[in-house]
Amino acid sequence: MEKKVLINIGRQYGAGGKGVAEILGERLGIPVYDNELLQKAAAESGVSPAIFRKNDERRRVWRFGSLFGLNRASSYAPSGIDETELFKYQSQAIRDIAQQGSAIFLGRASDYVLRDMECLDVFICAPLEARVGRVVERTGMSPEEAEKYILKKEKARRDYYNFFTFGDWGVASNYDLCLDSSLLGLDGCADLVIEFGRRCGLI
Repeated sequence: MEKKVLINIGRQYGAGGKGVAEILGERLGIPVYDNELLQKAAAESGVSPAIFRKNDERRRVWRFGSLFGLNRASSYAPSGIDETELFKYQSQAIRDIAQQGSAIFLGRASDYVLRDMECLDVFICAPLEARVGRVVERTGMSPEEAEKYILKKEKARRDYYNFFTFGDWGVASNYDLCLDSSLLGLDGCADLVIEFGRRCGLI
């Protein structure tokens, strides 16, 4: 694509945000970055990928030097690191990718990280009942277990986003477009994102 396209997708847990991102990536020919961001941040910071995975979209503080390992040659090994430093490394990985070309970012406060760039910010949501059904189908959990798990994951995402952005996760005014996947389906959401983005000149 001639025009650089940057799409940030926030999502409620179980609403299918990742699926929408993958459909968009396939239709637009744009790479989608999800867990790949953690690997890139780890490679560039020298911090063990396991630390990024454990802290992914959640707030937690690590203060133990023995937990850290280097992935590349370095003149030092970190003696301690906290969640703010991890967020900084991950944010830099997002910005590096965005500066190189078109990309679709899934979560990780990418809308905030790239707030000074021309991006399309999307939020995918769905009623709790629909999300419980999706998680039950995907994991085999009971509906009760799935609801408890969803609420736990969403609290972690909300706390993470609000802490680092000083914003409000999932609030419509933070995004260009909010879509209910239970009404539109994943393909329908992708259709509207593309149409909206083209009308706005962002795709």
